[in-house]
Amino acid sequence: MRIKRLLALFAVLIFAVGAFAPVGAQGNNAVVLYPQELDNLNPMYSSMFFMGITTDLYLAPAWNFDDALEPNPVLVAEVPSVENGGLSEDGRTITLTLREGLTWSDGEPLTSADFLFTYQMFSDPANTPNTTYPYGEADGIIESVEAPDETTVVVNFVEPFAPWVATLFTAGILPEHILGPEFEANGTLIDAAWNRAPTVGSGPFVFAEWEIGSFMRFVRNDNYFGNAPSLDQVILRFIPESDVLLATLLNNEGDLATFIPFSDVPALEAAGLEAQVVPSGFNEQWVLNIREGLAHPAMLDVRVREALALATDREAFTENALLGYTYPAPGYWEGSPFASPDVSAPPFDPERAAELLDEAGWVDESGNGIREQDGVELVLRYVTNVRGIRQDAQAVFQQQLADVGIGVELITYPSDVFFNGFAEGGPVAIGDYDIAQFSQSPSFPDPNTTVFRCGQIPTEDSPDGNNYRGYCNEAVEELFAQSERETDFDARVAIFHQIDELIAADFVFVGIWYDADTWIVSERLDNVAISGATPFWNVADWVAN
Repeated sequence: MRIKRLLALFAVLIFAVGAFAPVGAQGNNAVVLYPQELDNLNPMYSSMFFMGITTDLYLAPAWNFDDALEPNPVLVAEVPSVENGGLSEDGRTITLTLREGLTWSDGEPLTSADFLFTYQMFSDPANTPNTTYPYGEADGIIESVEAPDETTVVVNFVEPFAPWVATLFTAGILPEHILGPEFEANGTLIDAAWNRAPTVGSGPFVFAEWEIGSFMRFVRNDNYFGNAPSLDQVILRFIPESDVLLATLLNNEGDLATFIPFSDVPALEAAGLEAQVVPSGFNEQWVLNIREGLAHPAMLDVRVREALALATDREAFTENALLGYTYPAPGYWEGSPFASPDVSAPPFDPERAAELLDEAGWVDESGNGIREQDGVELVLRYVTNVRGIRQDAQAVFQQQLADVGIGVELITYPSDVFFNGFAEGGPVAIGDYDIAQFSQSPSFPDPNTTVFRCGQIPTEDSPDGNNYRGYCNEAVEELFAQSERETDFDARVAIFHQIDELIAADFVFVGIWYDADTWIVSERLDNVAISGATPFWNVADWVAN
């Protein structure tokens, strides 16, 4: 088996050498390897991890988070606090003071008007963003956003809003002078050319080109207001095949990568590459669809959802496929103080799974091995993207579910389709699935999330939510509302423990593995300090040898 793998690796090494010679890891560049291609470059229209981390290259936020997970001011002179007068004593008002001399890459001033415009665009349902949170009127969080002068932004909350530091103006500020005329002309930004070619930006680099299926290139922003970037350009290469990605790193044709199979880390370290493991709040999970009329009717029964968890040996999968480097996450907040100590991952118990299915009325009446009820067979749509380890999980769990009489249709999508929002027809967003597997995180390092909130279930009339499960538990909803108002850390932790326990009891989250990020960094790059919240926070300081 090892000889076959070495031969295969040798073959892909040869492929990697010839496949991308024009922009290999050479010169004053950084080549970053992504296993998924981006879906677009407007943060309003993507929930994809790789799109989110890319924005620090070309689109500056108010602040990002450093490698100690502390907020790091970018567009603001300092992060608001009670001590510096930026946060009011009652927690209902924050005042942002912008840095002096901010400009867009085309030399136009970046002012408070751009912040106000960003707020308006994210909150306007005509734009059909992936989510309006926390800006939307329906969210009931923000009372007003004001720009009293060019360097001041004032945000007034309806009530104290604890998660503001991780959710407000962190996805990048949009250029009003570019996108404002587009919105005025069309009433929406959904078809704006800038979404896929943002040639005007505010980060240390600016977009240069995107060759679909191959790479994306960003070049130094000569009008960057911060420290001048050391690199000439950053190149993103899209390599979905894990063996090719590994070979590319070993062949010194890439400088930085993540989502590396744990089994490949020892070989990479032996070859002189550095592994940085950082907590990122992410958990690989099953998102279980319970949207009535869209999900299979069996998915609406909590006994069936529990049976799905009990019928699959996720512990063995992590041992075998991930060499025991990780484990199935019991809950959404695993690896943080907000995870309840009373929540544990469901065990592998196919006998109990079969009992639950019998109790729920799903039985194999025809003798064909598939359970049914009222003439409807228990065959579920299990979707994911083209990442190899996820397809491996699909194959393993399909067989285990078949052993208890559950049929599974395996469906995979290109990443730029799978992660689309409701308005773009993303399969998970529109509810065209029963089990969806991907990695998801709260507003890390804050525990807040909207994916379990009642008002975030997307519909034709309200397409801008990201609760793709369709989950709505009024007790959970009230606890989330309390958590947003609670500024005492220990009290907030206690609230999230209750949320964690209620969600676990409803079986709408099933952890596949705890997904701390392992980043591989080549010897060619210096000053790379990966943050689990905003990995490229110090990209301007990266140096190529």
